[in-house]
Amino acid sequence: MQEKICIHCFVSGKVQGVWFRASTQDKAKELGLTGWARNLPDGRVEVIACGERNNINELQEWLKEGPELAKVTDVVSEEVTWQEYDRFGVK
Repeated sequence: MQEKICIHCFVSGKVQGVWFRASTQDKAKELGLTGWARNLPDGRVEVIACGERNNINELQEWLKEGPELAKVTDVVSEEVTWQEYDRFGVK
């Protein structure tokens, strides 16, 4: 069985107003991940994602590009304590 982990990410760049959160939700659901994404007042998007390590790694790679209209300049991620979520939501 795959190791399950959670990550906490901050995505910088042109990531608000470009369907970033909804696209992240779609990608996370496709990968079977749970957690959430939300906009921050400083223009970044914050993401918590939990699931199998391989799928988390795939989401982290996707976050570096994001949806078509996004212009990601930086992604800062750290592994955090496992948390149970029933789905991947947008806040």
